[in-house]
Amino acid sequence: QVQLVESEGGLVQAGGSLRLSCAASGTIFSINAIGWYRQAPGKQRELVAAITQGGSTNYVDSVKGRFTISRDNPKNTVYLQMNSLKPEDTAVYYCNADIVLYWGVSRDYWGQGTQVTVSS
Repeated sequence: QVQLVESEGGLVQAGGSLRLSCAASGTIFSINAIGWYRQAPGKQRELVAAITQGGSTNYVDSVKGRFTISRDNPKNTVYLQMNSLKPEDTAVYYCNADIVLYWGVSRDYWGQGTQVTVSS
């Protein structure tokens, strides 16, 4: 059984920093792309940042220069370093991974979500 387990989010003041992690466990052959999504109340879920197995990254414009996504492949873990946080970053954050279970077979998995609240 493959699971994605996210670290706790938290409450932080505007301008502060927070680091999220997401660890994949279970029988995993490899992990392709991993991404962080977020969903604020009344809004659609949006992709915040993603990273390929080779380390290429992309970010939504609103977080460029403030957020950094990284991954530790041997640990099957992805991180999201969030700096200069703004109230509009408040949302539930989810990690998502395209996990290769065995040769030629991959599935999409989601973490349980973690709340990040930025106070003004």
